[in-house]
Amino acid sequence: MIFKYNVFVALVVVLSIWANIEGRSVSKFLTEETVGTKWAVLVAGSNGWFNYRHQADVCHAYQILKKGGLKDENIIVFMYDDIANNTMNPRPGVIINNPHGQDVYKGVPKDYVGEDVNAENFFNVILANKSGITGGSGKVLNSGPNDHIFIYYTDHGGPGIISMPTGLVYANDLINVLKKKHASGTYSKLVFYLEACESGSMFDGLLPEGLNIYVTTASNPNESSWGTYCQMGAGGPCLVECPPPEFQGVCLGDLYSVAWMEDSEAEDRQTETLNDQYNTVANRTAANLTYGSHVMQYGDTVLSVDVLFQYMGAASVNHSHVSMNSESSSQNVDQRDVELFYLTSKYQDAPEGSDEHFETRVKLIKTIAERSKVDNSVKHIGDLLFGVEKGSEVLQHVRPAGQPLVDNWDCLKSHIETFEVHCGKLSSYGKKHIRGIANICNAGIESEQMASATAQACSS
Repeated sequence: MIFKYNVFVALVVVLSIWANIEGRSVSKFLTEETVGTKWAVLVAGSNGWFNYRHQADVCHAYQILKKGGLKDENIIVFMYDDIANNTMNPRPGVIINNPHGQDVYKGVPKDYVGEDVNAENFFNVILANKSGITGGSGKVLNSGPNDHIFIYYTDHGGPGIISMPTGLVYANDLINVLKKKHASGTYSKLVFYLEACESGSMFDGLLPEGLNIYVTTASNPNESSWGTYCQMGAGGPCLVECPPPEFQGVCLGDLYSVAWMEDSEAEDRQTETLNDQYNTVANRTAANLTYGSHVMQYGDTVLSVDVLFQYMGAASVNHSHVSMNSESSSQNVDQRDVELFYLTSKYQDAPEGSDEHFETRVKLIKTIAERSKVDNSVKHIGDLLFGVEKGSEVLQHVRPAGQPLVDNWDCLKSHIETFEVHCGKLSSYGKKHIRGIANICNAGIESEQMASATAQACSS
């Protein structure tokens, strides 16, 4: 009886400590005490003025994490850094991510910029392989077994790939790096947010459970993601909020990215869970599927019960930012059409008869012609390999959910290289055809056949 009484008293004391230490709630106390160091890797994988939104997204993400208490030594930033001081920037030295115009560029670490933004450095940073790093600050993910990692990547993509300013990140290589990171025992939990067209294809059928990795993607494996806060020319349409007039033709952010960041600022990150955010972002991103996409979850979805604080920290100020509701958005633009959107807007705004009007018209015609050329080249290759009646059907085939894009990734890499040798480098638009090249691999087409077909299709 005395033993039971003592156990009861001890239990009451423990609960009292949990409930009252420094006036904190039980959930807050447990959250603070069970998380090691919070780490983050932020990647904008593009360059060029019309890709403004990607670096704006990453800079905004940095500000959220910094205000949440993460230290610069634990935040690693990849961005080309050609936007803030670009001659096209109407606000030199400033980057904004929403129409309200708050600068998100100031203070952002320049860990990896220019040509140092590449797949090799990205992978070596994750694996804390400092000897494999070329250029940059040399900062890597020196995380420990109790630490939490947040990776956010925004860029152009395609089936099975995401882009870098030079080169590609292939899905199988990314998954292998994440597996190695898990095997090293140098993190407790890892959350990965990915913004790109067909971003679901980077994980679908590839990322196993049991790695303590939770992923959300801006789109499913078969659809584009979308830029937002865009306006086509002076007086052009905006469904809700236009960017400032000097940013006509430029998208300030990406729809999925803006959704998770504005939600992170509006909500209490010590109570909102990853699943809460997933639902909010999914609803906003898919509010108008004519101009939106399906946000997806992969990996260990059991981690979605974790509160955002465990990965992003908690804001040190009141939650005064208002998230746009799911029923409204600015004009959204398919990521693959953003360059066309920019050139069209610029052409419409240029004074008729001016050099700018003529030069932009030339660029616009060239861009449209290049898009048509890659479409025709891929179709011709399909016709040569499978016949006119079957070619398009084979190239456009979409595998069921849960199956990876391709069976042989080495084949895919080789066939893409062969295509680019004969037909030119795949643009952000042209990367949509990687599914067709993957299907060529899945059909068993050998390197010699692929080389012959691409040479013939693209010889003219």
